[in-house]
Amino acid sequence: MKTVFGPVPSRRLGQSLGVDPIPSKTCNWNCVYCQLGRTAPMVNRRADYFPPEAIVAEVRAAVESHREGEIDWITFVGSGEPTLHAHLGRMIREIKAFTHIPVAVITNGSLLYLPEVREELLAADAVMPTLDAGSAALYRKINRPMGELTFERLMEGLRLFRAAYTGKFLPEAMLIKGVNDSEEALRELAARFAELKPDAIHINLPTRPPAEPWVQPPDDEALLRAAAILGDVAEIVHPVDGIFDLSGYENVADAIVGIVTRHPMREDALRRTLERWEPETVEAALNALETDGRLRVVERYGVRFWSVTTARYAE
Repeated sequence: MKTVFGPVPSRRLGQSLGVDPIPSKTCNWNCVYCQLGRTAPMVNRRADYFPPEAIVAEVRAAVESHREGEIDWITFVGSGEPTLHAHLGRMIREIKAFTHIPVAVITNGSLLYLPEVREELLAADAVMPTLDAGSAALYRKINRPMGELTFERLMEGLRLFRAAYTGKFLPEAMLIKGVNDSEEALRELAARFAELKPDAIHINLPTRPPAEPWVQPPDDEALLRAAAILGDVAEIVHPVDGIFDLSGYENVADAIVGIVTRHPMREDALRRTLERWEPETVEAALNALETDGRLRVVERYGVRFWSVTTARYAE
């Protein structure tokens, strides 16, 4: 399986070359909003899930195949938790040795309480950890972590990492209607963010199919409340339109699977992304992939999304 994909349009990082160093849904959280469905089984063991030298070689080949300016960031963003790869730090350092393109890591932050993980991420140019809740109760409700990954450990790791890190520290929170968008929940969250002194806070909305069908984006009133409570350092991050780089795919079916394995997509957006192929070819490929059990349609918010069949969504 390819571990490098894109560049893809990122809501925060422009054209981002994605690096996925772990198998799909290798994660120690089971977030209610996860676009890849429920985590089963959950994993909290660091290992070389894919050979680090092979991942670095893929990144080098992708960088060399693109012109200057076509890639804004190289981003470690697992279809799970990237810090579960035991040699993440080594890969970051080796990539930075052959390119000036900055490297980002999108992580749930759950393992930052480990000194070795904090040390590895110091090499990144930007680190974007998750903090969806300001209390242990909401943390358990939203992120559903493995038992040993307590809220206290999460906050301890974030504080210790922030104290040592000199790159861009950009924590993000996913706001969910009726869960963490109340005044009380937002004030608790704001207090936790204040401890971390972030460069910016990215507020995300569940626009892709969440694992649990009851997850809904907050309404406009809640977004105004969030902006007022979290302050000027916070930014509401809305979905972005852009071009997915599919130059590595000659077969439309492989391109479809390559996209939706990591980014389940609205049917209309997926068809626009695949416009280099004839509509009839795309339609035939989607039908064949659904028939042979590789892809499925998930309905959320009255919209059809395409995802892989192995993703576990509650009905």
